Amino acid sequence: MNIATETAPAPDLAAVKTKQQVTWSTGDYPAIGTTVQIVGERLAEAMDLRPDARVLDVAAGNGNATLAAARRGCNVVSTDYVPAWLKAGMARAEAERLTVAFREADAEDLPFEAGSFDAVMSTFGVMFTANQEAAASELARVCRSSGRIGLVNWTPEGFIGEVFRTIGQHVPPPPGLRSPLQWGTEARIEELFGDKAAEVTLTRKHFVFRYRSPAFWVEHWSRIYGPMNKAFEAVGPDGAAALESDLVSLAAARSRDGTQMIVPAEYAEIVIRRA
Repeated sequence: MNIATETAPAPDLAAVKTKQQVTWSTGDYPAIGTTVQIVGERLAEAMDLRPDARVLDVAAGNGNATLAAARRGCNVVSTDYVPAWLKAGMARAEAERLTVAFREADAEDLPFEAGSFDAVMSTFGVMFTANQEAAASELARVCRSSGRIGLVNWTPEGFIGEVFRTIGQHVPPPPGLRSPLQWGTEARIEELFGDKAAEVTLTRKHFVFRYRSPAFWVEHWSRIYGPMNKAFEAVGPDGAAALESDLVSLAAARSRDGTQMIVPAEYAEIVIRRA
């Protein structure tokens, strides 16, 4: 007997991207971005960035990797598809008297010639693109042969991975869409870059979130972190209490402190040597 099997329809990536852009434009992500500056500094060191190197920061947000590269004397172009974030990066660069070029750009369709950069970076940015294959292809295309591609991505097993799974229990993601957390695995990185990568080094590290309490963290992020803000909007008043409770419980369970929220969050620091 033949049993017909149904497969989930392919997601409309253009629609997903439009929705993502609205989501990330919500709230005040730069208020969070500045707290994770250390990961950009660590990545710049792992990539061994040198003065005068041509560096591109993709999905740069408010410029953590951008500033780290500029502090090392690199010639940096900072890109994102959220104009407000670029303005925040500009203000930070101006305050530090760093010379940086800022340009609005989509990570899946970068407006640069092939091989334009010695190094390409992205910290907690390109991992959230709708079309992962297109984004990876663009990173590799604009990086010269033997150049470096440096990425910082949350891992599926880490705290942020648990946060997204918790949110997903209340607001399921679009069917058929690959999880951004796959960018935090060596298998997916090797799949995305294939023979364009001569060498891949993935190191698991931790960033420690520090807030007054788990409840304070949820209240704070639900206002300024786009994905969490939109999740609370989606569940509405009837579902907000349950979502809040699950997130507070998660943070409390992972905290190293009984009253405050001191939570190590695992991420993958990835350095790819371009073939």
